[in-house]
Amino acid sequence: MSATAHAPLLSRRTLPYYLGGFLGPFGTMVVISIYPELRSDFGVGTRAVNWSFSGYLLPMAALMLVSGTIGERFGRRRVLRLTFIAYAVASLLAAVAPYVELFVAARALQGVSNAFITPVLLAALVEIVPAARSGGAVGIYASFQAAGSASAPLIGGVAAAVDWRLAFIGVAVVAGVLATQPIVGEPRPGAAAPPIKPLLTRRMVSLWVASFAGAAGPLGAAVLVGLYLRDELGTTAAAAGAVLALGGACTALASPSLGRLLDRWGARRSAFVALIAASAMVAPLGMLDSLATVVVAFVAFNLAIGFALVILLQLAALAVPENRSGGVSSSLSFRFAGHAIGPLLLIPLFDRRPEAAFLVAAALGVVMLAAVLVAIGGAVRSTASSPAAGHTR
Repeated sequence: MSATAHAPLLSRRTLPYYLGGFLGPFGTMVVISIYPELRSDFGVGTRAVNWSFSGYLLPMAALMLVSGTIGERFGRRRVLRLTFIAYAVASLLAAVAPYVELFVAARALQGVSNAFITPVLLAALVEIVPAARSGGAVGIYASFQAAGSASAPLIGGVAAAVDWRLAFIGVAVVAGVLATQPIVGEPRPGAAAPPIKPLLTRRMVSLWVASFAGAAGPLGAAVLVGLYLRDELGTTAAAAGAVLALGGACTALASPSLGRLLDRWGARRSAFVALIAASAMVAPLGMLDSLATVVVAFVAFNLAIGFALVILLQLAALAVPENRSGGVSSSLSFRFAGHAIGPLLLIPLFDRRPEAAFLVAAALGVVMLAAVLVAIGGAVRSTASSPAAGHTR
């Protein structure tokens, strides 16, 4: 057995991959708790401000259809260096934007840059760890993503007490540092360029459906929870950010263990537990009448969501070995399209009847479970004779 089989999954070699995983969700979620401040500074309503979230996600989702394949074609190291530089520049533009249109445009540029981060990083990560421990590595990666999602609303809310623009300056600094870090992956020109055709399978299409439905529903429920805390329970930006951060922090702490549990249980059993729990727990979030009950329910809900995200990431990373980045990026494309479109559909419903928006999110969780099970069934059939088949047992 090689020495790498027992090498620590969190080490100096892998840390840049995990830190990159932190940055993307942080930049995505940093606006969630500061909608009122953005409305006030720019003199616009909630729907206009929400474009700083959906306008970030839509171009990112569209580009993710091909971003992973581009990363494989031109080299992961080169593409990520340019990506982090562009992300830093876009963050600085958001920090100095004098009006909402320029702010939304800067957020869109952030989204375009972010399209390359997770697909390329995750594809590289699963190739430098033993296959039998990929769930653990993906779990650690997901924990850093959850930490980014969790800390962003809190830091954004705290920054808003002074000036919300400070949060974007911080993002620019982190992106600039990551641009200097080495990542495995040289260009694959000519005949070695990864193909698109292997992505067009029943297994991948099912993952696309699962990613979209889940993100539009339970995986994206933090947006609804943030609004519920601010508009229905009357909390401050810092308090709402703290609640969202607490839920995400619990996910971050649990994700490495959830990844190991995925390795032990297999994808099918894990999906049943995680996705049924997530769908069942999201519905009551719009019916609670105290901050304390929301906190408890949201923490429990986030543990189920964290498990679901680890499952989706591992399935996508293992689905297309000949174009691993392309498999991850296409799955994430549909996931972030769901994150972008979900609020556009659910926020108007939330404005009329908050509990109805959460019930629709729960129904989308059921769709996600059905699609994941179809994808796992396809994985079992396609890998039945492979030693790696245990990843989807």
